[in-house]
Amino acid sequence: MRALMGLVLFATPLAATPVPSGQEAMLHEVLVDAQESTTYLRFRYLTPQIAVGAGQINFEVAGLDMLHLCQTFALSYINQYGLEGDKIVISFMDRITEFGVPDPDATQYFESFRPENGVCMWDEF
Repeated sequence: MRALMGLVLFATPLAATPVPSGQEAMLHEVLVDAQESTTYLRFRYLTPQIAVGAGQINFEVAGLDMLHLCQTFALSYINQYGLEGDKIVISFMDRITEFGVPDPDATQYFESFRPENGVCMWDEF
């Protein structure tokens, strides 16, 4: 674990995780992003199939994959590493990008959840 510009980064090698759509979802990193009143636990995935073009996985399909990852991976990861946060953010990117740095050529999807009683509840940003 190391600090990075106010974030705590849990370095994780790329690890493929199965999702309902069948697309490739590889965990890139987990960030603990403590802001003024909210701590976000950010799970950033490389998902090349969301890239713009033929065969693109759209946001609707990706949203179901993100909920699945929150339920089946993020909650157990949080417990395993003793992380605490108010919200879980699952993000997909078609190429690896630096967190917080705009990349107009990248396709990225985000979904926010509240962990409640062992389940992920959809939550607005």
